[in-house]
Amino acid sequence: MMPFIKRTGAGMFAALAVILLLRAATEERVLELILVKTSQEAEAILARIKAGDSFERLALRHSIDPSATVGGYLGKVKLEDLLPEFQEAVKSVATGEVSAAFPVASGHAILKVLERPRAPSAKQMQGAKAQLVAYVSGFEESLYFFSRLPKPQNFHQNLRAVCDLKTSAIETAIRETETQIGSARDPQGLLQTHHTAAQLYAYRGDVDKSIHHFEGALNAAAKGGLESHVRALREKLAIAWLRKGEWDNCISNHNARSCIFPLTAAARHKMQTGSRKALELFLEYLRDQPEDVEVRWLLNLALQTLGSPSKDVPEVYLLPPSILAALDPAREFVDVAHSAGLHRMNNAGGSILDDFDDDGRPDLVISVVNACEAMGFYHNNGDGTFSERSKQAGLAGQLGGININHADYNNDGRLDIFVMRGGWEFPMRNSLLKNNGDGTFTDVTVAAGLALPAYPTPTAAWADYDNDGFADLFVGNENAPGQLFRNKGDGTFVDVAAAAGVGRVAFSKGAVWGDYDNDGFQDLYVSNYGQENFLYHNNRDGTFTEIAKALGVEGPIASFPTWFFDYDNDGCLDLFVSSYVQSVAEIVNELLKRPVQVETMKLYRNTCRGGFEDVSEATGVNRVSMAMGANFGDIDNDGFLDFYLGTGSPSYGALIPNVLFRNEGGKRFTDVTSLTGTGHLQKGHGIAFGDVDGDGDQDIFLHTGGAVPGDVYSNVLFRNPGSPNHWLRVKLVGSKTNRAAIGARIKAVVVEPGAQLRTIQRVVSSGGSFGGSSFEQHIGLGRADRVKSLEIWWPTTGVRQVFEDIPANQAIEIGEMRKSYRRRR
Repeated sequence: MMPFIKRTGAGMFAALAVILLLRAATEERVLELILVKTSQEAEAILARIKAGDSFERLALRHSIDPSATVGGYLGKVKLEDLLPEFQEAVKSVATGEVSAAFPVASGHAILKVLERPRAPSAKQMQGAKAQLVAYVSGFEESLYFFSRLPKPQNFHQNLRAVCDLKTSAIETAIRETETQIGSARDPQGLLQTHHTAAQLYAYRGDVDKSIHHFEGALNAAAKGGLESHVRALREKLAIAWLRKGEWDNCISNHNARSCIFPLTAAARHKMQTGSRKALELFLEYLRDQPEDVEVRWLLNLALQTLGSPSKDVPEVYLLPPSILAALDPAREFVDVAHSAGLHRMNNAGGSILDDFDDDGRPDLVISVVNACEAMGFYHNNGDGTFSERSKQAGLAGQLGGININHADYNNDGRLDIFVMRGGWEFPMRNSLLKNNGDGTFTDVTVAAGLALPAYPTPTAAWADYDNDGFADLFVGNENAPGQLFRNKGDGTFVDVAAAAGVGRVAFSKGAVWGDYDNDGFQDLYVSNYGQENFLYHNNRDGTFTEIAKALGVEGPIASFPTWFFDYDNDGCLDLFVSSYVQSVAEIVNELLKRPVQVETMKLYRNTCRGGFEDVSEATGVNRVSMAMGANFGDIDNDGFLDFYLGTGSPSYGALIPNVLFRNEGGKRFTDVTSLTGTGHLQKGHGIAFGDVDGDGDQDIFLHTGGAVPGDVYSNVLFRNPGSPNHWLRVKLVGSKTNRAAIGARIKAVVVEPGAQLRTIQRVVSSGGSFGGSSFEQHIGLGRADRVKSLEIWWPTTGVRQVFEDIPANQAIEIGEMRKSYRRRR
C-alpha cells in the first residue's frame, strides 16, 4: 500500500511524500531528501549541513524515508510529479544547494539539488524500468491534507480522534479543491485541481464524481494542448469507469463467482456501462501506445466482464488463451461467505481463525484499516455458519487496524489479540486485547506497557524467545526501531530491543519467529521494504546476532509477507519471503513468458546444517508478486504445505488475481489458481487457513478490500471441496511451555499403502505475517488411515512425548507432561 514514483535515474523506491500524478515529460531535477518527524529535528540537521556535515551521511542516520538506505537519493525527478510543497521548495534551490526545511505529509523535509545523477548500484537498478501501476486512489492526497490539520496533543493514542481527524481532512480537502476549480484560470491549473478532486472522490468511494473530475482534467489537457497528459488521464478515467462496473455488479449485485479470474459466465456484468466506457478509453489509449502491457491487461479484464470479444477490438490487443487455465469443478473452492454470515463489506485488514471460546471450532476475528471502522468478531455456530458478536465482545471501540495476530500472553488458556495500526500512514497506538473468557475482550494496552511510543506498525510476531514459559512480542515498525517486548509474566511487558540487538530502524513489513537451527531457541526474521531483510539468530543469552547476509537470505530488497515452514518435511524450517512489486505490467509480462525486470519471490530451503540454499527457481516460486496478505496450509490433506497469496496496492488499477500454490510432494509448487477458482481480483490482505465447517479439510478465509475507504469489497470464505485423504487435528496445551505451545514441534509417522513409512513435520505457529491461522495443527495424512507414532517436542522443558497408533480423522488435545491424549469434539 505504498505509493511510488518512477525514476529514470536510479529506479529507487520513492519518498512517502512524493506521488506519481501523471506520466508526462516536464522539467527535471536530480534530488536528495531528508525526511524527519519534527521541525526541530529538521532545523538541527539543516544547521549541521551548513556546518559542513555530509547530506548523505545525515540522511542515512536520521531520515525516516525509505531513501535513507541510499543516503536520501531520489534520482532524476519530474517537477510535475511532485506535490506542490516540493515544487515550491525546489524552485528556489540552485544546483548543488540545499532547501530550507519545510512541512510535508509525513513530517518535515529538506531537499538537495544535485548537478547530475549518481551512479546507482545493481540493487538500486532492480525494477528501474518497471512500469508502475497507474495511480488512482487518493491515498497520498489524503495524507497531505491530514498533515495540514491542527491536531490535539497525543491524538495518535485516541482512536476516535484519529477517525474524526481523517474524516475532517477529506471534507476540507474536497471543499478547498472544488473552490480552486472555480478559480482556475489556465489549463494547467484546471487540470491539476480536477485531478486532485478526482483522486479525493476516488478515496472516498464516490466513483461518479471521480469520473466527472477525471473527465474535467482530460478536457483541460486536451483544450490546453497538453498532449503529454492526455494519454495518462485516459487510462485513469478508464480505471475509474472499471471501478464503477465493479460497484454496479461485483458489489451491488454480488454472487459467489463475482470478480474471480478468469471470469465465468456467472461473473459477467449485467450492468455494462462501466466496462464499455472503460473499453472505449483503453482502445483510444492503445492506438498511441499499443505495447502498454498494463492497459492491454485491463482491456482484457473489461472484455471478460462483457462476456465476449468486441469486433471493435483488434486481435493484437487480446491476451493469448494460454494464460487462462480451465476451472476444474471438482477442485473449485466456492466462496460461501454470504451463506456463512461472513460477508462484511470492508477495506483492507487483518484476520485470525482460531478457537477463542474453547468449544473446538475456529471463530473469526478481523480488523479494518479504515480508522472509523470497528473490529469484527464472528462466533462459529458449528453448522457452517457464524454469528456476529462484535459489539457483545466489546470491540466496538477498537477502530482501525491494518493487521492483527494472537497469543495467550498470560497463560490463562484464553487466546488474546494484538492489533497493529498506522502502517503506510503515520504513528497510531496498537492494542492488546485480553480475552476475559466470557466472550468479551478488554483493552489492556496501557496497563501492559505497550502503548508508548507509538509508531506506524504493520507487523508483529509472538514467541517465547527466552524459554521462560511466556510468549514475548516483537513489533516491526516503519522507519522506526523494531521493538521486542519481553513478557514479565505478570501481565506487563518491557521493551528490550536495544539490549537484545533487534532494534534496527527499517521500513519493516513482515516478522516471523522460527527455530531454524533446531537449537531450542526461537530466531527472528524481519522482511523490510526497500532495504535488506534481517535474520536475527538467538544467542540463547537474551541477545541476537543479525546474520541474514551471511546466510544469503537478505533478499528480496522489496519484500512483504514472510514465514517459516517445513515445506519438504525434513524436520528443518525453511523460509519463504515474498517480493512486493506494484507493477501490473511486470506480472502480466511473466504470464506472457516475457522477461521481467524486478525481483521475484524467494524460497530458502534449510540445509539442516545451519544454513539455507535458494531453491526459488527449482521449486517454481521465482514469480513476480504483488503479495500483501499470505498464509499456508494443506489444501488437499496430502501432508505437504501449500500457500495462498493476497495481492494488490492502493490503486484501483491493481486488478491482479490472488494466487494459490500447491505443494507437489515437497519438490516444487504449482499454480492452481484458475483450476480452483481462487483467483479473486479484489485486494487480498489477512489470510487464514482453517477447517471452519468441521468436515476435515482446510478452508481459506480471504480478507478483501483496499487501502482507501472507497475501495471496499465483501470478505471471502473459500470452502474446500475436499479430497479422499485423511487428517488429524492436534491441539497442544503447554504447562511449563507457553500455554498456546507456540514453537512446539510435531512429528507424525504414518504407514501409507504399500507399507511405506513417511514422516510429516509441523511447528505450532499462526502461519504467515499477514493473517493468522489456528494454533491447532491440521495435519494431512495422505492415504494413511492412522498415525503409527506422534512425537511432541516442548521447547521450554525439552520434554518429548510419543503416542502410538492414533486413528485418523479426529481432533485430539495433548497436554505437556500428560501420558495420554484426549479426543476433542
